[in-house]
Amino acid sequence: MDRVTAAEVFVSIAEKGSMTAAAEALDMSRAMVTRYLAQMEEWAGARLLHRTTRRLSLTEPGRETLARCRRMLELAGEMVVACNEAAEAPRGLLRVACSQSLAQDVLAATVADFLRRHPLVAIDLQIGARSVNLVEERIDLAIRITNDLDPNLIARPLGRCDSVICASPDYLAVHGRPHRVQDLATHNCLTYSYFGKSLWEFDLAGERLAVPVSGNLSANESNVLLAAAAEGAGIAMQPVYAAKSLIAQGRLVALLPEAVPQPLGVYGLYGSRRQMPAALRLLLDLLVERFADPDYWPVRPQAPRPDTARARNRTA
Repeated sequence: MDRVTAAEVFVSIAEKGSMTAAAEALDMSRAMVTRYLAQMEEWAGARLLHRTTRRLSLTEPGRETLARCRRMLELAGEMVVACNEAAEAPRGLLRVACSQSLAQDVLAATVADFLRRHPLVAIDLQIGARSVNLVEERIDLAIRITNDLDPNLIARPLGRCDSVICASPDYLAVHGRPHRVQDLATHNCLTYSYFGKSLWEFDLAGERLAVPVSGNLSANESNVLLAAAAEGAGIAMQPVYAAKSLIAQGRLVALLPEAVPQPLGVYGLYGSRRQMPAALRLLLDLLVERFADPDYWPVRPQAPRPDTARARNRTA
């Protein structure tokens, strides 16, 4: 017998409270409903319902089987939607929310490529550092860099965001270079309003270390802090993807190579798996593919240790 139909019958019995009501709802004979229930109990190897003259109630195995049947029917529904969507080209508008630095430095290239592949899709990027309400603001996908996920949302992991501690050569010439993470407490640190404003966390030789930091400039957009750091305003903790070009140009110097800032997860957040548009599914798949590429999504640079740099200078 068809397991999906059997699951549908069992869910209907549990929800309607009787086999007669389930038969009417499914336009099926009561005898067929009874056969499907018997087959479900045979597959489960346990009695799924307590039967009395007045009503039916679930046994403990029945409750577990009901949850599995509901998941099975949800997956079956997704397969039907996916097959229907595959028959035609993806189309429609996707509203995507993310931060300015992520959109500018990483996402724009992927979005451009995606739109070339799928010309019937349009994307409306909503740029901002704050967390958005997906339902109220009609957002199809929010891309967030965080370790604090909303349990009410579905989160698809896209990658990991590494950070780097950096400052300009001008700042270091005036204020000196921190040699230990604890030294950051005595420097002017540029802080991000939405993450770790006063406490920066590191992994140091396998040990977690939190350092209180402060400074005369904070902002709710990391790009502002990056530009200020390049102008000599202070020391910043920045995503590697945002700081890498300035480090390569020599406008910023990567500091404290032995201390690894706490990495953050990169997630695609959306409201429901049911009837997900084909365009959204394809965009998520492309983001997972791109963010897995270290050339596209850079890892933390390995800055030379001060003693190594001095040794090179002596031999030069």
